Amino acid sequence: MRYIADLHIHSRYSRATSKTSTLPCLSFWAMVKGAHVLGTGDFTHPQWMAELKSSLVPAEPGFYKLRSDLAAGSCGSLPAELRPAATATRFVLSAEISSIYKHDGKVRKIHNLIYVPDFQSAERISKRLAAIGNICSDGRPILSLDARDLLEIVLEQAPDGFLVPAHIWTPWFSLFGSKSGFDSIEECFRDLAPHIFCLETGLSSDPAMNRMVSSLDHCTLLSNSDSHSPGKLCREANIFTTGFDYFSMHKALQTPRDAEGRQHFAATIEFYPEEGKYHHDGHRNCNVSQQPTRRHQSDPRCPVCNKKLTVGVASRVLELADREQPLFGKGSPAVHTLIPLQEILSEIVGVGAQSKTVLRHYIQLINTFGSELGILMDIAPEELQSSSLHLLAEAISRMRRDQVVRYPGFDGQFGTVKLFDDEELAALI
Repeated sequence: MRYIADLHIHSRYSRATSKTSTLPCLSFWAMVKGAHVLGTGDFTHPQWMAELKSSLVPAEPGFYKLRSDLAAGSCGSLPAELRPAATATRFVLSAEISSIYKHDGKVRKIHNLIYVPDFQSAERISKRLAAIGNICSDGRPILSLDARDLLEIVLEQAPDGFLVPAHIWTPWFSLFGSKSGFDSIEECFRDLAPHIFCLETGLSSDPAMNRMVSSLDHCTLLSNSDSHSPGKLCREANIFTTGFDYFSMHKALQTPRDAEGRQHFAATIEFYPEEGKYHHDGHRNCNVSQQPTRRHQSDPRCPVCNKKLTVGVASRVLELADREQPLFGKGSPAVHTLIPLQEILSEIVGVGAQSKTVLRHYIQLINTFGSELGILMDIAPEELQSSSLHLLAEAISRMRRDQVVRYPGFDGQFGTVKLFDDEELAALI
Protein backbone atom coordinates (compact mmCIF):
# COMPACT_ATOMS: atom_id res chain seq x y z
CA MET A 1 0.00 0.00 0.00
CA ARG A 2 1.18 3.54 -0.75
CA TYR A 3 0.83 5.93 2.18
CA ILE A 4 2.31 9.19 3.44
CA ALA A 5 3.60 9.53 7.01
CA ASP A 6 4.73 12.58 8.99
CA LEU A 7 6.43 11.06 12.01
CA HIS A 8 7.73 14.06 13.98
CA ILE A 9 5.19 16.52 15.37
CA HIS A 10 4.38 18.07 18.74
CA SER A 11 1.30 18.36 20.92
CA ARG A 12 0.10 21.52 22.61
CA TYR A 13 2.06 20.42 25.70
CA SER A 14 5.38 21.28 24.07
CA ARG A 15 6.76 24.79 24.36
CA ALA A 16 5.98 27.26 21.56
CA THR A 17 3.21 25.13 20.09
CA SER A 18 -0.34 25.88 19.01
CA LYS A 19 -3.15 25.24 21.48
CA THR A 20 -5.09 23.77 18.53
CA SER A 21 -2.75 20.77 18.40
CA THR A 22 -5.41 18.35 19.61
CA LEU A 23 -5.90 14.87 18.23
CA PRO A 24 -9.11 15.71 16.29
CA CYS A 25 -7.53 18.83 14.81
CA LEU A 26 -4.31 17.04 13.89
CA SER A 27 -6.32 14.24 12.32
CA PHE A 28 -8.33 16.69 10.21
CA TRP A 29 -5.28 18.63 9.05
CA ALA A 30 -3.61 15.35 8.08
CA MET A 31 -6.56 14.79 5.73
CA VAL A 32 -6.21 18.31 4.34
CA LYS A 33 -2.51 17.75 3.70
CA GLY A 34 -2.96 14.23 2.34
CA ALA A 35 -1.14 12.29 5.06
CA HIS A 36 -2.29 8.88 6.26
CA VAL A 37 -0.08 8.43 9.36
CA LEU A 38 1.07 10.92 12.01
CA GLY A 39 3.41 10.52 14.94
CA THR A 40 1.61 11.48 18.13
CA GLY A 41 4.60 13.34 19.51
CA ASP A 42 5.15 13.89 23.23
CA PHE A 43 4.01 10.53 24.63
CA THR A 44 6.27 11.09 27.66
CA HIS A 45 4.08 13.98 28.84
CA PRO A 46 1.56 12.62 31.40
CA GLN A 47 -1.37 14.80 30.30
CA TRP A 48 -0.84 14.10 26.61
CA MET A 49 -0.44 10.40 27.35
CA ALA A 50 -3.78 10.46 29.19
CA GLU A 51 -5.40 12.07 26.15
CA LEU A 52 -3.80 9.55 23.80
CA LYS A 53 -5.06 6.63 25.89
CA SER A 54 -8.59 8.02 26.17
CA SER A 55 -8.94 9.19 22.55
CA LEU A 56 -7.17 6.52 20.48
CA VAL A 57 -8.12 2.92 19.84
CA PRO A 58 -6.09 0.18 18.14
CA ALA A 59 -6.27 -0.01 14.36
CA GLU A 60 -3.74 -1.94 12.27
CA PRO A 61 -0.86 -3.52 14.29
CA GLY A 62 1.01 -0.70 16.04
CA PHE A 63 -1.23 2.00 14.52
CA TYR A 64 -4.05 3.81 16.34
CA LYS A 65 -7.07 5.83 15.22
CA LEU A 66 -9.51 8.26 16.82
CA ARG A 67 -12.46 6.81 18.70
CA SER A 68 -15.52 6.71 16.48
CA ASP A 69 -17.33 9.32 18.60
CA LEU A 70 -14.50 11.87 18.20
CA ALA A 71 -14.96 13.86 15.02
CA ALA A 72 -11.78 14.76 13.15
CA GLY A 73 -11.86 18.50 12.63
CA SER A 74 -12.94 19.75 16.06
CA CYS A 75 -10.70 22.77 15.77
CA GLY A 76 -11.83 26.38 15.99
CA SER A 77 -9.16 27.60 13.55
CA LEU A 78 -10.52 25.52 10.66
CA PRO A 79 -13.14 26.92 8.30
CA ALA A 80 -16.29 24.82 8.25
CA GLU A 81 -16.33 24.81 4.46
CA LEU A 82 -12.98 23.02 4.17
CA ARG A 83 -13.75 19.49 2.93
CA PRO A 84 -10.70 17.34 2.16
CA ALA A 85 -10.90 13.90 0.62
CA ALA A 86 -11.84 11.50 3.42
CA THR A 87 -8.89 9.46 4.66
CA ALA A 88 -9.02 8.20 8.24
CA THR A 89 -5.77 9.25 9.95
CA ARG A 90 -3.66 6.72 11.80
CA PHE A 91 -1.30 7.56 14.66
CA VAL A 92 1.95 5.97 15.79
CA LEU A 93 3.25 6.58 19.32
CA SER A 94 6.25 8.91 19.22
CA ALA A 95 8.21 11.29 21.42
CA GLU A 96 11.21 13.61 21.22
CA ILE A 97 13.76 13.83 24.04
CA SER A 98 16.22 16.70 24.51
CA SER A 99 19.42 15.38 26.08
CA ILE A 100 21.83 17.92 27.56
CA TYR A 101 24.90 16.38 29.14
CA LYS A 102 28.68 16.42 29.27
CA HIS A 103 30.76 13.98 27.25
CA ASP A 104 34.53 14.13 26.75
CA GLY A 105 34.70 17.51 28.45
CA LYS A 106 32.13 19.17 26.19
CA VAL A 107 28.45 19.98 26.73
CA ARG A 108 26.31 18.03 24.24
CA LYS A 109 22.76 18.94 23.25
CA ILE A 110 21.11 16.20 21.24
CA HIS A 111 17.46 15.67 20.24
CA ASN A 112 16.28 12.12 19.56
CA LEU A 113 12.98 10.65 18.39
CA ILE A 114 11.47 7.50 19.89
CA TYR A 115 8.87 5.23 18.25
CA VAL A 116 7.00 2.36 19.90
CA PRO A 117 4.08 0.18 18.81
CA ASP A 118 2.05 0.09 22.04
CA PHE A 119 1.12 2.04 25.16
CA GLN A 120 2.81 -0.45 27.48
CA SER A 121 6.21 0.22 25.90
CA ALA A 122 5.62 3.98 25.97
CA GLU A 123 4.71 3.87 29.65
CA ARG A 124 7.76 1.79 30.57
CA ILE A 125 10.05 4.29 28.83
CA SER A 126 8.28 7.25 30.45
CA LYS A 127 8.63 5.67 33.89
CA ARG A 128 12.38 5.25 33.43
CA LEU A 129 12.76 8.82 32.19
CA ALA A 130 10.66 10.21 35.06
CA ALA A 131 13.21 8.75 37.48
CA ILE A 132 15.94 10.74 35.71
CA GLY A 133 14.30 14.17 35.35
CA ASN A 134 11.15 16.23 34.95
CA ILE A 135 8.96 14.93 32.13
CA CYS A 136 5.91 16.97 33.15
CA SER A 137 6.93 20.53 32.29
CA ASP A 138 7.38 20.10 28.53
CA GLY A 139 6.13 17.72 25.87
CA ARG A 140 9.74 17.49 24.71
CA PRO A 141 11.44 16.95 28.08
CA ILE A 142 14.96 18.19 28.74
CA LEU A 143 16.98 15.55 30.57
CA SER A 144 20.56 15.22 31.72
CA LEU A 145 20.81 11.90 29.93
CA ASP A 146 23.50 10.69 27.57
CA ALA A 147 22.02 9.95 24.13
CA ARG A 148 23.67 6.54 24.25
CA ASP A 149 21.93 5.78 27.55
CA LEU A 150 18.58 6.94 26.16
CA LEU A 151 19.01 4.45 23.33
CA GLU A 152 19.77 1.73 25.87
CA ILE A 153 16.53 2.53 27.72
CA VAL A 154 14.55 2.26 24.49
CA LEU A 155 16.14 -1.08 23.60
CA GLU A 156 15.48 -2.46 27.09
CA GLN A 157 11.95 -1.16 27.61
CA ALA A 158 10.56 -1.44 24.05
CA PRO A 159 11.94 -4.45 22.14
CA ASP A 160 10.00 -3.37 19.04
CA GLY A 161 10.80 0.31 19.46
CA PHE A 162 13.52 2.32 17.76
CA LEU A 163 15.36 5.62 18.11
CA VAL A 164 16.08 8.15 15.35
CA PRO A 165 18.43 11.14 15.88
CA ALA A 166 16.36 14.24 15.10
CA HIS A 167 17.16 17.05 12.60
CA ILE A 168 20.75 15.91 12.71
CA TRP A 169 22.48 19.06 11.39
CA THR A 170 20.65 21.81 13.33
CA PRO A 171 23.40 23.91 15.00
CA TRP A 172 22.07 23.97 18.56
CA PHE A 173 20.40 20.64 19.34
CA SER A 174 21.42 17.72 17.15
CA LEU A 175 23.74 14.80 16.55
CA PHE A 176 26.05 16.73 14.18
CA GLY A 177 25.19 20.28 15.29
CA SER A 178 28.02 22.79 14.99
CA LYS A 179 27.41 24.13 18.51
CA SER A 180 27.15 20.99 20.61
CA GLY A 181 27.13 17.84 18.53
CA PHE A 182 29.50 15.04 17.54
CA ASP A 183 31.42 14.23 14.37
CA SER A 184 30.14 10.67 14.01
CA ILE A 185 27.35 8.33 15.02
CA GLU A 186 29.90 6.10 16.74
CA GLU A 187 31.25 8.95 18.87
CA CYS A 188 27.75 9.71 20.16
CA PHE A 189 26.24 6.23 20.61
CA ARG A 190 29.47 4.27 21.09
CA ASP A 191 28.82 0.53 21.58
CA LEU A 192 25.15 0.91 20.64
CA ALA A 193 25.85 2.71 17.35
CA PRO A 194 24.85 -0.40 15.29
CA HIS A 195 21.27 0.15 16.50
CA ILE A 196 21.10 3.50 14.66
CA PHE A 197 19.79 2.71 11.18
CA CYS A 198 17.80 5.85 10.43
CA LEU A 199 18.46 9.61 10.64
CA GLU A 200 16.14 12.61 10.32
CA THR A 201 17.62 15.15 7.90
CA GLY A 202 15.75 18.24 9.23
CA LEU A 203 14.39 21.22 7.32
CA SER A 204 17.78 22.81 6.59
CA SER A 205 19.29 19.78 4.84
CA ASP A 206 18.14 17.35 2.18
CA PRO A 207 19.18 13.83 1.14
CA ALA A 208 21.73 15.07 -1.41
CA MET A 209 23.60 17.01 1.27
CA ASN A 210 23.64 13.97 3.57
CA ARG A 211 24.91 11.69 0.82
CA MET A 212 28.11 13.74 0.71
CA VAL A 213 29.11 11.96 3.94
CA SER A 214 30.04 8.32 3.34
CA SER A 215 29.78 7.35 7.03
CA LEU A 216 26.00 7.85 6.74
CA ASP A 217 25.59 5.52 3.77
CA HIS A 218 24.18 2.70 5.89
CA CYS A 219 21.42 4.92 7.32
CA THR A 220 17.98 5.55 5.88
CA LEU A 221 17.16 9.25 5.67
CA LEU A 222 13.81 10.23 7.19
CA SER A 223 12.03 13.56 6.62
CA ASN A 224 9.35 15.02 8.89
CA SER A 225 7.69 18.37 9.51
CA ASP A 226 8.62 18.84 13.21
CA SER A 227 5.31 20.66 13.23
CA HIS A 228 4.39 22.90 16.15
CA SER A 229 0.94 23.68 14.72
CA PRO A 230 -1.46 21.55 12.66
CA GLY A 231 -1.24 23.77 9.58
CA LYS A 232 2.51 23.05 9.30
CA LEU A 233 2.06 19.29 8.97
CA CYS A 234 3.75 17.60 6.01
CA ARG A 235 6.09 20.38 4.97
CA GLU A 236 8.31 17.32 5.06
CA ALA A 237 7.06 13.72 5.08
CA ASN A 238 7.71 10.16 3.89
CA ILE A 239 6.12 7.90 1.31
CA PHE A 240 5.92 4.17 2.00
CA THR A 241 4.83 1.35 -0.28
CA THR A 242 4.59 -1.46 2.22
CA GLY A 243 2.16 -3.03 4.66
CA PHE A 244 -0.01 -0.48 6.44
CA ASP A 245 1.14 -1.14 10.00
CA TYR A 246 3.89 -0.12 12.42
CA PHE A 247 6.00 -3.25 11.95
CA SER A 248 6.07 -3.04 8.15
CA MET A 249 6.95 0.66 8.35
CA HIS A 250 9.73 -0.09 10.84
CA LYS A 251 11.15 -2.80 8.57
CA ALA A 252 10.98 -0.50 5.53
CA LEU A 253 13.11 2.06 7.35
CA GLN A 254 15.66 -0.63 8.16
CA THR A 255 15.63 -2.05 4.63
CA PRO A 256 14.18 0.44 2.11
CA ARG A 257 14.30 -2.16 -0.69
CA ASP A 258 13.72 -5.86 -0.03
CA ALA A 259 15.67 -8.85 -1.40
CA GLU A 260 13.34 -9.05 -4.42
CA GLY A 261 14.07 -5.42 -5.30
CA ARG A 262 10.72 -3.99 -4.21
CA GLN A 263 10.99 -0.43 -2.88
CA HIS A 264 9.11 -0.20 0.43
CA PHE A 265 10.41 3.17 1.64
CA ALA A 266 9.62 4.87 -1.62
CA ALA A 267 10.36 8.58 -1.23
CA THR A 268 10.74 11.61 0.99
CA ILE A 269 8.93 14.91 0.64
CA GLU A 270 11.35 17.74 1.25
CA PHE A 271 11.28 21.41 2.19
CA TYR A 272 13.79 23.36 0.10
CA PRO A 273 16.73 23.28 2.53
CA GLU A 274 17.54 26.92 1.76
CA GLU A 275 14.20 27.80 3.32
CA GLY A 276 15.29 26.29 6.63
CA LYS A 277 16.31 28.58 9.47
CA TYR A 278 19.93 27.44 9.65
CA HIS A 279 21.03 26.72 6.09
CA HIS A 280 23.75 29.38 5.71
CA ASP A 281 26.30 30.69 8.19
CA GLY A 282 25.22 34.03 9.59
CA HIS A 283 24.45 36.57 12.26
CA ARG A 284 20.82 37.69 12.20
CA ASN A 285 21.28 40.88 14.26
CA CYS A 286 23.69 42.25 11.66
CA ASN A 287 21.84 40.71 8.69
CA VAL A 288 25.02 38.83 7.75
CA SER A 289 24.59 35.68 5.66
CA GLN A 290 27.61 33.83 4.30
CA GLN A 291 28.05 31.13 1.70
CA PRO A 292 28.87 27.66 3.06
CA THR A 293 32.51 26.71 3.24
CA ARG A 294 34.77 24.01 4.60
CA ARG A 295 35.83 25.98 7.61
CA HIS A 296 39.49 26.48 8.51
CA GLN A 297 38.70 28.98 11.25
CA SER A 298 37.65 27.30 14.49
CA ASP A 299 35.80 30.33 15.83
CA PRO A 300 34.16 32.19 12.89
CA ARG A 301 33.14 35.79 13.63
CA CYS A 302 30.64 38.26 12.23
CA PRO A 303 32.49 40.76 9.97
CA VAL A 304 30.25 43.58 11.26
CA CYS A 305 30.27 43.20 15.06
CA ASN A 306 32.90 40.47 15.63
CA LYS A 307 30.47 38.30 17.61
CA LYS A 308 30.36 34.59 16.91
CA LEU A 309 28.61 33.49 13.73
CA THR A 310 26.11 30.65 13.83
CA VAL A 311 27.66 28.05 11.55
CA GLY A 312 24.92 26.82 9.25
CA VAL A 313 23.94 23.35 8.17
CA ALA A 314 25.48 23.65 4.71
CA SER A 315 28.92 24.47 6.13
CA ARG A 316 28.68 21.77 8.77
CA VAL A 317 27.86 19.19 6.11
CA LEU A 318 30.87 20.30 4.07
CA GLU A 319 33.05 20.04 7.18
CA LEU A 320 32.21 16.34 7.60
CA ALA A 321 31.81 15.51 3.90
CA ASP A 322 34.32 13.23 2.22
CA ARG A 323 32.78 13.42 -1.25
CA GLU A 324 32.63 16.18 -3.84
CA GLN A 325 29.24 14.95 -5.10
CA PRO A 326 26.42 13.06 -3.38
CA LEU A 327 26.32 9.32 -3.93
CA PHE A 328 22.91 7.64 -3.83
CA GLY A 329 23.09 3.90 -3.35
CA LYS A 330 20.87 1.32 -4.97
CA GLY A 331 17.44 1.38 -3.37
CA SER A 332 17.62 5.00 -2.22
CA PRO A 333 14.18 6.58 -1.91
CA ALA A 334 13.11 9.16 -4.47
CA VAL A 335 13.07 12.82 -3.43
CA HIS A 336 10.21 15.30 -3.99
CA THR A 337 11.13 18.88 -3.10
CA LEU A 338 8.03 21.03 -2.64
CA ILE A 339 6.91 24.50 -1.64
CA PRO A 340 3.87 24.62 0.71
CA LEU A 341 0.73 25.47 -1.23
CA GLN A 342 -0.11 28.54 0.87
CA GLU A 343 3.34 29.97 0.10
CA ILE A 344 2.77 29.45 -3.63
CA LEU A 345 -0.63 31.11 -3.41
CA SER A 346 0.84 33.98 -1.41
CA GLU A 347 3.40 34.66 -4.13
CA ILE A 348 1.00 34.61 -7.06
CA VAL A 349 -1.75 36.71 -5.44
CA GLY A 350 0.67 39.11 -3.72
CA VAL A 351 -0.58 38.91 -0.13
CA GLY A 352 0.53 37.12 3.02
CA ALA A 353 0.38 33.34 3.31
CA GLN A 354 -1.97 33.61 6.30
CA SER A 355 -4.28 36.19 4.69
CA LYS A 356 -8.00 35.63 4.11
CA THR A 357 -7.46 35.81 0.35
CA VAL A 358 -4.92 33.00 0.37
CA LEU A 359 -7.09 30.93 2.72
CA ARG A 360 -10.10 31.36 0.41
CA HIS A 361 -8.13 30.09 -2.59
CA TYR A 362 -6.63 27.29 -0.47
CA ILE A 363 -10.08 26.08 0.58
CA GLN A 364 -11.34 26.13 -3.01
CA LEU A 365 -8.37 24.07 -4.21
CA ILE A 366 -8.61 21.48 -1.40
CA ASN A 367 -12.34 21.09 -1.96
CA THR A 368 -11.77 20.64 -5.71
CA PHE A 369 -8.73 18.36 -5.71
CA GLY A 370 -8.83 16.63 -2.33
CA SER A 371 -5.50 17.38 -0.58
CA GLU A 372 -2.51 19.71 -0.62
CA LEU A 373 0.10 17.05 -1.41
CA GLY A 374 -2.09 15.74 -4.21
CA ILE A 375 -2.10 19.23 -5.77
CA LEU A 376 1.64 19.70 -5.34
CA MET A 377 2.70 16.25 -6.56
CA ASP A 378 0.04 14.50 -8.61
CA ILE A 379 -2.53 16.75 -10.27
CA ALA A 380 -1.78 17.41 -13.95
CA PRO A 381 -0.98 21.08 -14.73
CA GLU A 382 -3.78 21.23 -17.31
CA GLU A 383 -6.27 20.42 -14.56
CA LEU A 384 -4.88 23.24 -12.42
CA GLN A 385 -5.07 25.58 -15.41
CA SER A 386 -8.83 25.60 -15.09
CA SER A 387 -8.71 27.01 -11.56
CA SER A 388 -9.45 30.68 -10.86
CA LEU A 389 -5.71 31.36 -10.45
CA HIS A 390 -4.23 31.57 -13.92
CA LEU A 391 -0.60 31.40 -12.68
CA LEU A 392 -1.08 28.33 -10.48
CA ALA A 393 -0.40 25.75 -13.18
CA GLU A 394 2.81 27.52 -14.21
CA ALA A 395 3.90 27.89 -10.60
CA ILE A 396 3.38 24.19 -9.85
CA SER A 397 5.14 23.20 -13.08
CA ARG A 398 8.16 25.35 -12.20
CA MET A 399 8.35 23.83 -8.74
CA ARG A 400 8.25 20.32 -10.16
CA ARG A 401 11.08 21.25 -12.55
CA ASP A 402 13.06 22.75 -9.64
CA GLN A 403 12.97 26.11 -11.42
CA VAL A 404 13.06 28.29 -8.31
CA VAL A 405 14.90 31.27 -6.85
CA ARG A 406 16.36 30.66 -3.39
CA TYR A 407 17.24 33.07 -0.58
CA PRO A 408 18.79 30.92 2.17
CA GLY A 409 17.86 31.19 5.82
CA PHE A 410 20.50 31.78 8.50
CA ASP A 411 20.91 32.11 12.27
CA GLY A 412 17.28 31.24 13.09
CA GLN A 413 15.70 33.22 10.24
CA PHE A 414 13.71 31.27 7.65
CA GLY A 415 14.80 31.62 4.04
CA THR A 416 12.48 32.14 1.09
CA VAL A 417 11.97 30.28 -2.16
CA LYS A 418 10.28 32.04 -5.07
CA LEU A 419 8.92 30.84 -8.40
CA PHE A 420 8.90 34.18 -10.21
CA ASP A 421 11.15 37.22 -9.96
CA ASP A 422 9.36 40.44 -9.08
CA GLU A 423 9.46 42.03 -12.54
CA GLU A 424 8.23 38.87 -14.25
CA LEU A 425 5.43 38.42 -11.74
CA ALA A 426 4.29 42.03 -12.16
CA ALA A 427 4.15 41.57 -15.94
CA LEU A 428 2.25 38.28 -15.72
CA ILE A 429 -0.31 39.58 -13.24
